[in-house]
Amino acid sequence: MQFRSDNYGPAHPEVMQAVMDANQGYDVSYGDDAPMQQVRAQIREIFEAPEAAVYLVATGTAANALALATLARPWQSLFCTPEAHIATDECNAPEFYSGGAKLTLVGAGDKMDAETLRAVIAPFEARGVHGAQRGPVSLTQTTELGRCYTQAEVAAIADVAHDFGQPLYMDGARLANAIAALGCSPADLTHRAGVDALSLGGTKNGCLGVEAVVFFNPARAWEFELRRKRGGHLFSKNRFLAAQMQAYLSDGLWLRSAAAANANCARLAEGLRPVPGVTFLHEPDANALFVRMPRAMHRRLRAAGGHYYLWDAEEADLAREGGPVLARMVCDWSLPVAEIDRFVALAAA
Repeated sequence: MQFRSDNYGPAHPEVMQAVMDANQGYDVSYGDDAPMQQVRAQIREIFEAPEAAVYLVATGTAANALALATLARPWQSLFCTPEAHIATDECNAPEFYSGGAKLTLVGAGDKMDAETLRAVIAPFEARGVHGAQRGPVSLTQTTELGRCYTQAEVAAIADVAHDFGQPLYMDGARLANAIAALGCSPADLTHRAGVDALSLGGTKNGCLGVEAVVFFNPARAWEFELRRKRGGHLFSKNRFLAAQMQAYLSDGLWLRSAAAANANCARLAEGLRPVPGVTFLHEPDANALFVRMPRAMHRRLRAAGGHYYLWDAEEADLAREGGPVLARMVCDWSLPVAEIDRFVALAAA
């Protein structure tokens, strides 16, 4: 019963087959391969952005760090939430790759709002040459606590960023889950709402390991290419990254996989909701559920093979007396329904 992360899940068979198909004969290296040309066309069509510059890297950290380094100068600050992956889980990679740009945290949770952003960013350059300068705004879709930004929320944040002459970046590691949950078009949720650049995640949603970086303004493209090479993230056999992304985007696989993951999470939430002692941090928007459960319930689930992250406690704390413990449970596209139902039954036992 694996709910620890959608990173734990397998690659989709269609993605695996595409990699095998790419492993035939020869193709041009360093991103000029035929699959990459197709990926570029697919992303431009999906996002209705015919001029977009499209690149591939192998990890989400590389995508975020290289994209933000391209958007920021070393003397600037990036604005993000305290829960942002770039602030908590990337070992200062954005600061490193940008040559020293700092992070300024906006708000107190996982989701930024325009009013709070404006209050933080407006007085930022009061110290002139002595202080950090305003830089890009970064938001995560879905957020690190599994919530979605609506098109209106993205647009409001973009308006603030643009009012101060700064770009808006979207960490889209789970962007497919948000699009599937909201039922909107990729274009409407991104560049039409004011997003200037984004990462489009594949690894968490059925790929072996590939993320796309998209600049809707291609003026940034050459700098990104240089930073990617200088940072050691330009693959010589790029076709194996491109083959994954090509299959992922073909026939709607990326959205079908995300919808399956979201449906699995909804089933899990529906099963746990009536169980005595269980409360939700908030209703799940996509494929992640944050749930408080009594410690005895955690112990029972752990003993039966339930795998998930504890969010506000350590494993050793479960053996001690105390109140409910918050857990994060994430569903991927491949999770068997029988495992969800078994987990719920054990929780309710």
